[in-house]
Amino acid sequence: MSRNFLTIALPKGKLLEDSVSLLVRAGINCGEIDEDSRKLLFEFPEEEVRCIICRPTDIPTYVEYGAADIGFVGKDTIIEQNKDVAELVDLKFGYCRFVVAAPEEELPADLSRFELYSLNHKRVATKFPRVAETFFGARGMQVGVIKLHGNIELAPRVGLAEMIVDIVSTGKTLRENRLKEVAQILEATTRLIANRVSYRMKYRRIQELQDRLKELVNGEEK
Repeated sequence: MSRNFLTIALPKGKLLEDSVSLLVRAGINCGEIDEDSRKLLFEFPEEEVRCIICRPTDIPTYVEYGAADIGFVGKDTIIEQNKDVAELVDLKFGYCRFVVAAPEEELPADLSRFELYSLNHKRVATKFPRVAETFFGARGMQVGVIKLHGNIELAPRVGLAEMIVDIVSTGKTLRENRLKEVAQILEATTRLIANRVSYRMKYRRIQELQDRLKELVNGEEK
């Protein structure tokens, strides 16, 4: 394999189509990648590109350890995992928000009267313990963080926790589980990240792609 060969980690699931579409627009002919295929590695010798398809939460690990030179991953995953990678470009798709939510029946009808500090010394269920601890810690609040791997909305309904910290896009899942957002933590979109060694060793190749992606997402296509 050429030393100039670029390995790109792409996320399985809902971000894959937008990721592939953006790479094609950037001039990398990788349109044959199929989300429904079980194939996880695609090589494009003429482009000197190899794409690997990973679980989104695994992409920072592949990039940190150099199995991939660059990767497309949500800002939420970057923050939670805190891996040693370089964040290069906000790709501006896959928008979501980190929020604190609680059962609607335990909240005042007028949410403007709600005080976040009323949740002090309560339990919070989340897939993102680092985000939750940082958010509440910055406010001097003590909470018990319970890490779950899915179905976060269930926790307040069965008494496991008084609130949740989770990512939402439309808020539909919260509404369906009678939860209401009481605080926004931060907004997140998909980012281009790079392995720090690869960024030095393949600087020209990565920089060219980085600049092209910036042009595309900022509406500066030429």
